[in-house]
Amino acid sequence: MMDEQRFAEVRDVVERWVEGPGERWAERIEETGEVPEAVWSELNELGFLRLAAPLEYGGQGLGFTQWMELMEIFSRSHGSLRMIVHVVNGIWRSMDGHASDEQRKRFVVPAVLGEIKIAFALTEPGNGTGADITTSAVREGDTYYLSGRKHLITFGMRCDHYLLAARVAGSTGHEGTVALLVPRDAPGVSAEDTSHTMGVTGTDHASIVFDRTPVPVDHRLGEEGQGLEVFLGGFLTPSRISVAMSCVGLAQRAQQLAVDYARSRVTFGKSLTERQAIQFMLAENAADIEAARQLVLHAARRFEEGADDASMQSSMAKMHAVTMLTTVTDKALQVHGGLGYWKSQKIERVYRDARAQRFEEGPNEVQKAVVFRELLRQAQTVTAGGAR
Repeated sequence: MMDEQRFAEVRDVVERWVEGPGERWAERIEETGEVPEAVWSELNELGFLRLAAPLEYGGQGLGFTQWMELMEIFSRSHGSLRMIVHVVNGIWRSMDGHASDEQRKRFVVPAVLGEIKIAFALTEPGNGTGADITTSAVREGDTYYLSGRKHLITFGMRCDHYLLAARVAGSTGHEGTVALLVPRDAPGVSAEDTSHTMGVTGTDHASIVFDRTPVPVDHRLGEEGQGLEVFLGGFLTPSRISVAMSCVGLAQRAQQLAVDYARSRVTFGKSLTERQAIQFMLAENAADIEAARQLVLHAARRFEEGADDASMQSSMAKMHAVTMLTTVTDKALQVHGGLGYWKSQKIERVYRDARAQRFEEGPNEVQKAVVFRELLRQAQTVTAGGAR
């Protein structure tokens, strides 16, 4: 964990970048519809893409809770800028738990240092998530031959490798899953750009087809049967907490814009801040944002401690924060009145970007299922203890 003085310095640098260069990049991204490679280079040069990684990997060694405090700040910026720092600062963690020493040198450390880009490739058209994957891997000697489809793959067009979940041909359930690092330019890979989304403008997404794509066995993380552990164990819990904190940061940005607008807008000789209806909206927003922030930080601390309930806490935090963000951005837009619907207003972009978090790392229906499953497990444990 970084000492408090150094952390305060890093926090100050991040805040100044988000409010200055980050906002200028946001305007350019909205104008062009693209995130230029120069953004990635700048974020990397500033060290923003390796804040959460260990010092021995070239990272800055932030504790997870510290990282979440910075994630809140980054999330006040453009959705695509937030997406970059969120993914890159987390994907190394997913690989690291199952990587060999050689794979750390070849993939993990270069990803931390910004020398390669790795896209997370789990979701498939026509299937759910988790064990419901049909992309197949047939092993022939020291090579897997990969066939199947993936879609909604963030950074799927500009990445160097896909961190991909597949199933050994003929297997079922979790036992046959594998995690493979697939070169973007490997034979049999066909990627279609599907980047035109409602919000988070400029983030590239892809739909990908694999047609007997050869993947060396030494590109497999862990053993056969451990594929979903790579995706769901090392990445999902901290990523859900990060997305939850993204909701807090974006909600705070919406609130800031609403307060500023209410202070300057005059109707019938009074500013909107003198209208009780507006006062109540903004007060409710402030309370909702703070409640979500504290729940997310609690989940972050539980994950950092390695607590048994970290997964449950992450789902609770994400579920609550997404609902909060929806409510806060809706009220913030309402404060702006009809003008808020126009693209000339920053709240319009914030409102669109806020929809993305509803689907990242699973919708609220999935989070509720995770929380209930844990509640049931706890109840069974208590009952068994009482029986003894």
